[in-house]
Amino acid sequence: MIKVLVVDDSALMRKHLVTLLESEGGFQVRVARNGVEALALLNSFDPDVITLDINMPEMDGITCLSHIMVTKPKPVVMVSSLTEKGAEATLQALSLGAVDDVHKPDGTISLSIERVHRELLVKIKGAARARVRAGIGLRDRLVQDRSRINKQGELGRLGPLSAQSAGEFGLVLVGVSTGGPGTLEEILPLLPPDFPWAVLVAQHMPGSFTNVFAKRIDNICAMPVQEVSRQTPIEPGKIYIAKGDADLVVMGRGKSLLAVPVPLSQQHLWHPSVTRLVTSAMESVAASRLIGVLLTGMGDDGAAAMAELRRRGGRTIAQDEATSIVFGMPSELIRQGGAAVVLPSHAIAREITTWLSPSTLTNRSRPYGAR
Repeated sequence: MIKVLVVDDSALMRKHLVTLLESEGGFQVRVARNGVEALALLNSFDPDVITLDINMPEMDGITCLSHIMVTKPKPVVMVSSLTEKGAEATLQALSLGAVDDVHKPDGTISLSIERVHRELLVKIKGAARARVRAGIGLRDRLVQDRSRINKQGELGRLGPLSAQSAGEFGLVLVGVSTGGPGTLEEILPLLPPDFPWAVLVAQHMPGSFTNVFAKRIDNICAMPVQEVSRQTPIEPGKIYIAKGDADLVVMGRGKSLLAVPVPLSQQHLWHPSVTRLVTSAMESVAASRLIGVLLTGMGDDGAAAMAELRRRGGRTIAQDEATSIVFGMPSELIRQGGAAVVLPSHAIAREITTWLSPSTLTNRSRPYGAR
């Protein structure tokens, strides 16, 4: 029995959510009208999962979440609108420690619930198994870390690319789902500004969120970050975020590489598809010039493709269980024998940077992943 606390100021929304969960079976549900009531129930009801609306009177969802993560951390699924303002608030919540989010489309509440009920059930069940990672102060800490790295060269400055190395740059392919925004905020800012390859990220996220997310990441990264909303030349030293509600593929054109958003593939369950990104990259780039990184998330998106990448001679990293919000995707990569190394999230940027240091790139006799 999963104990769920539904927090929403709309009586109709609370009714729909309670009916949905109770009709499914396996849930014990309590409700709160705002953040103040939610905090009062935190100890007496002791929920396994909390669904938390963002816009509420007396105490909004972000303030309530901050208190939860400090006093008694619990898996929280945010319920937000598909607006730019809703996206900004949701991304802030995910940085503060929320496990996942569900988006209610514009329109009547009944239609909204009808469209998202299956997603909500899946995410609540997933959240019940998730590890809670409080993110209070994460943004400020990352800014301080990046400043220290830039001043002290903690990860090792690589120096400017030569003409030859620029023509041979490769791609770091990152796949991530549940728990991804906070995890990416921990990893990407630790890549130095002179990083010699390009980074392409497939984060499962709706299209109205990815542009806001890219801007948020750009504000805390030394490397420039952009959403791929149209056909875009891939350049070394840049981070490309796949646009939501589309898939991102890599295409070769002469000696150039392009990042291209394409319509969703019905053959893949999750989008932007990690599998499709990695598969397309292997068709255009030698495996030796590809690094696959599979991070926290439910399901197995990208696992088989990255396992194939390793078999072809590419390098792969799986996030470890201890730092994953949900260990599904990296666990599947490990199960398939596709992970060259398994690392905590805070060590991934350093490992990649070490792999791409000039001495490592020129020493072909050194096995990938060797210490």
